[in-house]
Amino acid sequence: MGKPMSKTATIAHFAKKFDLKKKFVASLFEELAGLAYKEAKNSFTLPGIGKLVLVNRKARLGRNPKTGETIQIPAKTVVKFRVAKACKEAVLPKKPLPTTPM
Repeated sequence: MGKPMSKTATIAHFAKKFDLKKKFVASLFEELAGLAYKEAKNSFTLPGIGKLVLVNRKARLGRNPKTGETIQIPAKTVVKFRVAKACKEAVLPKKPLPTTPM
């Protein structure tokens, strides 16, 4: 497995590919992130990649792993990212079909 692509490398890639200035590409990514944060409550979709959604978690009982004491965990809203089917198919290797013995 190689190193993950950094923000700088991603910006440089798009700037070179589309013949744009790095500063302009960086501002596009910042605006995209800001829009995603603002629209997450309505679910924000990046076509072909996935979507940001808000999910309500119910209150539940938990356990302190150090003491074993039972504690009440309050209900809360969390942000989740759901990966698109197209992204899964492009990234994950295809599973071979099971063969039936004759």
